Amino acid sequence: MKARTTTNVFAIFILFAFISIHLPSLATAELIDTDGNLIENDGSYYILPVFRGNGGGIGQTATGNETCPLTVVQQHSEVDNGLPIIISSPLKIRYLGEGIRLDLSFSFVPLCTPIPSKWTLVKGLLEGEGAAVKLTGFYENQVQGWFEIRKTLDVFKLSFCASSNNNCMDIGVKRDDEGNRLLVTTEDNPFVVVFKKARSSYSA
Repeated sequence: MKARTTTNVFAIFILFAFISIHLPSLATAELIDTDGNLIENDGSYYILPVFRGNGGGIGQTATGNETCPLTVVQQHSEVDNGLPIIISSPLKIRYLGEGIRLDLSFSFVPLCTPIPSKWTLVKGLLEGEGAAVKLTGFYENQVQGWFEIRKTLDVFKLSFCASSNNNCMDIGVKRDDEGNRLLVTTEDNPFVVVFKKARSSYSA
């Protein structure tokens, strides 16, 4: 009887360990858009800064020697919503919560980029230890991993988590020498954002 009880306890422990690894936490915060609606899995949204007056939404541009707009940037004008971004999770869920593994990709795909134009992180392009957010398929030194949306106080921020060590880094904004507002990893200045549902056009 004692051996059977020990076996049952061990089986329950394994079950809970499996659930904790493969399913999102039931306590995760809900993700809400600017209309107060839950953010949908595979939905299309503009990602906008919480604090207006210092740039607009998220778009893409060519930087450095790029001949294709591979770099993810914040738009200069605060009235520019940027491009619609598809926020998706491999989990079979309708709505997204905080800390869930996500893919981010532009719904508008230039002819020179792969379909879909997913975001990734690329090391070695910036001075210091930071890495830049780029489109996949063009850089050999891209980091394998996933994006997350995390809640800090009453606002949201973007993070990238590396598959190699599960280390998650906040995403911030850094100006390059050409004045572009690059999305990059940061240790102390995350880009806090809101999510606005994209309609049938790219207009505000």
